[in-house]
Amino acid sequence: MGYRRWWLLVAASFGVLVMSACGSTTSPDPSSPDATLELTSAAFGRGEGIPQTYTCDGEDISPPLSWGDPPEGTESFALILDDPDAPVGTWVHWVLFNIPADKRSLPEGIPARDQLSDGSLHGQNSWKRNDYGGPCPPSGSTHRYVLMLYALDTTLDLEAGATKRNVLKAMDGHVLAEGELTGEYSRQ
Repeated sequence: MGYRRWWLLVAASFGVLVMSACGSTTSPDPSSPDATLELTSAAFGRGEGIPQTYTCDGEDISPPLSWGDPPEGTESFALILDDPDAPVGTWVHWVLFNIPADKRSLPEGIPARDQLSDGSLHGQNSWKRNDYGGPCPPSGSTHRYVLMLYALDTTLDLEAGATKRNVLKAMDGHVLAEGELTGEYSRQ
């Protein structure tokens, strides 16, 4: 192969590599939040066991939660509690949305009402109820329970009883920040 031909082959290969690299870069997802919220509970720490009080084996009441200041422009919060280890797929334990932007905590034992006194709305969980349903894994197993808090730049135009899917769809493009708290629960 002549030098010129070899050089053209090298240059063409280099061009293909450069074009491939340029095409493979990813731009940031415009719907992903720019900030995080520190979500905590006085009842359990990150990755720790959830006390029985907050489960189906106890009082089945929601745990106390608190979080830091959200980004400027926050109009409301949404909260979702999932069990990603459920045998039937992700089990939704709690959906609460349109939590007022000035809130920085939720007390233990949120009432099982469609609408709370502050205007927050309960969505529907996997039991088809509009309330908190505590951890309740099958006997002999340990499951993770993931609480996700979202700071939104809007209030959601949804009624009480909206499903997690509807809440997530309405939130799309409106999430300013999010926080996560994961705990575990085992049943004997």
